[in-house]
Amino acid sequence: MASETVTQSKAQLAYRWIKERISDGTYTPGYRLVLGQIAKALDVSVVPVREAIRMLESEGLVTFEHNVGAQVAMHDETEYLYTMQTLSLVEGAATALSAPHITAGDIARARAINAQMIECLEHFDPHRFTELNLEFHAVLFENCPNPHILDLVHRGWGRLTVLRDSTFSFVPGRAQESVIEHEQILALLEQHAASLDIELAARAHRTRTLDAFLAYQERRHQ
Repeated sequence: MASETVTQSKAQLAYRWIKERISDGTYTPGYRLVLGQIAKALDVSVVPVREAIRMLESEGLVTFEHNVGAQVAMHDETEYLYTMQTLSLVEGAATALSAPHITAGDIARARAINAQMIECLEHFDPHRFTELNLEFHAVLFENCPNPHILDLVHRGWGRLTVLRDSTFSFVPGRAQESVIEHEQILALLEQHAASLDIELAARAHRTRTLDAFLAYQERRHQ
């Protein structure tokens, strides 16, 4: 009985410790909660940490997926929806406006980043994949000559960083589709495709990630 009480006490400690970091934004949505690392930080076994995760899951603050593990839930879906919808429009426009200024060297750099993203799929790290994803798209939109549109793109990406650690942690299958679409956008740029075709491809690429996440959330709510 005493040992059970100690375990419960440690579980409460772990619960408060994790919840505090979710509340202050240290652990953003999509952040993976590795039980062993948390247990080590708190100098406890994984048993009370696992119990704390269960409590947080029951409150909707944490999700648990097979083959993915525990991660911080997306608790501001509406803000994420609006941000992604806006970013799809402004980033699509910025990419199209950048197209005439993108060099062969830029395309080679973007393709090299995409190759790193493909390598990342083998031992999937959603956080690293998202960092590379921003690097890839930055190559394509940073040449935008319209500073107002470019500022909106930067703000959108900045807002996403605050809202979540990585969308791909919720929908890892989307990552494989994403790198294929990257190559399709690069092919359009190499072919000097029409500005509207480039804009629509970039926009659709962004909205497909949003659609995949919304489908995931709908399945969870059901």
